[in-house]
Amino acid sequence: MMRVWMWAILCLMVLVGCTGGAPEGKEVKVEPNVGGGKPIEGTLKVALLTPGNVNDSGWSAIAYRGLKAIEKELGAEVANKVATDASTNDDLRSYAQDGFHLVLGHGFEYNAPAVAMAKEFPNTTFVTSSGGEFGPNAGAFRFYMEQAFYLAGMMAGRLTTTGKVAMIGGPDVPSIRSTFKAFAAGAKAAKPDVVVIEKFTGKNDDVAAAKQATLQAIAEGADFLIHQTNNAAPGFFGACEEKKVYCFGANENQNDMSPQVIASAVINAEAPFVSLAKEIKEGKYVGGIRLVGMVEGAVEFVKNPKAGAAVTAEAQAFVDGAADRILAGELVVPKDEF
Repeated sequence: MMRVWMWAILCLMVLVGCTGGAPEGKEVKVEPNVGGGKPIEGTLKVALLTPGNVNDSGWSAIAYRGLKAIEKELGAEVANKVATDASTNDDLRSYAQDGFHLVLGHGFEYNAPAVAMAKEFPNTTFVTSSGGEFGPNAGAFRFYMEQAFYLAGMMAGRLTTTGKVAMIGGPDVPSIRSTFKAFAAGAKAAKPDVVVIEKFTGKNDDVAAAKQATLQAIAEGADFLIHQTNNAAPGFFGACEEKKVYCFGANENQNDMSPQVIASAVINAEAPFVSLAKEIKEGKYVGGIRLVGMVEGAVEFVKNPKAGAAVTAEAQAFVDGAADRILAGELVVPKDEF
């Protein structure tokens, strides 16, 4: 018991030193967590931070499905919230103070803050969905999404009639840039002289900006487009429908979001999230960066069954052959290290 009280006092000293103390009249709740290398007795507590609303049918939605899988399979207590740049540190700290054993930050932008926060709370594990920093109780999943984007690029390069394809991004972050480079590489593997247009809005949820960027790319000649626009995806799809060009879904299976979608580059977060949570529960987690992709079933390229004649049999066979080579380890898709 004396050790527990000494640990609580030490945590309080660290917290006050880093924040300047609690606001006047507000009690700071600091409790020692269980976990962090020890098997967890009782209910596992898992929290999730996302950059956008979890009903975005895209990036944030896949993480929420992973969280709900943890809740269902392990009987965990779960919580989630949208965390922006301004609130990220406070949200990470709040969940750790409230005794959550695992805090998941779904995006590259959470990696550095999470690894730093892990030093203050050694008995909470912080894991982000992308990023290159880690520590004893912190790390990242690296979804090898580049594999699916490469295949999308190959299909676009094989089918384009204008010789121009495009990529529309929201935030300009390393993880998104890496997927775009893979898309461009796939397009050039199919058509070496293809022109690849790239545009960023700089925002996660600006639907109007996403639509405008997409319309600009189409005006420049792009007839097949892919996106990483998160909550702003309706703007991307709306522009493709308006101009009757074809496009790809991203992160979630978005084949039903627009009649212009011919395939989706998909992340399946459930299995990796549950596997991670089991390691936390059993006290077996070791901080680091994990790469999970098509071989593990965490990433896939899903053709829209409604695409019809938009995808020729020759183009589909071309892409399927590349997918087989990826699974066999014969084709290594390029990705940035960050």
